Amino acid sequence: MEAPGWCRRRQLPVLLLWVNGLMTLGFTGARQQTNLCNESLMLEKLPACGKSFEEMMKKVDSKKWCNLTEFIMYYDNFTQCTEREANNASCFWPNPLAEGFITGIHKQFFSNCTSEKVHWEDPPDEILITLILIPVMLTCAMITLVVWCSKRSDILV
Repeated sequence: MEAPGWCRRRQLPVLLLWVNGLMTLGFTGARQQTNLCNESLMLEKLPACGKSFEEMMKKVDSKKWCNLTEFIMYYDNFTQCTEREANNASCFWPNPLAEGFITGIHKQFFSNCTSEKVHWEDPPDEILITLILIPVMLTCAMITLVVWCSKRSDILV
């Protein structure tokens, strides 16, 4: 009676290895062919995306180049174009070469867009003292209340 259970336990790893082999090789047993990235083709095609983006950006006033809402559709088209051309050249996207090209476009159009830093100031002294003293006073009041209630319960017992 123990032999069939023991036999099934030994067959399970073999079955799992067989299923893993099918999943790795595919059900036909043929390996998938991987294409190598054709970097020169990608670098040849990406400037067309940049040229198209440049033409679209001419429609936007250069003073508004830092306002993303003014050209978001153009930038989306540019991004899709670079991704499409990278995929057509059997390259993943983003990749270092595509990123370098995109960075060049950013330098060309958005180098003058600096983020404005917020200048933080302390509140006036009256407000600051109030904001500090309120939690301190509440803490003292709560401690006093807890001590008073604990002494009072000792008296009642």
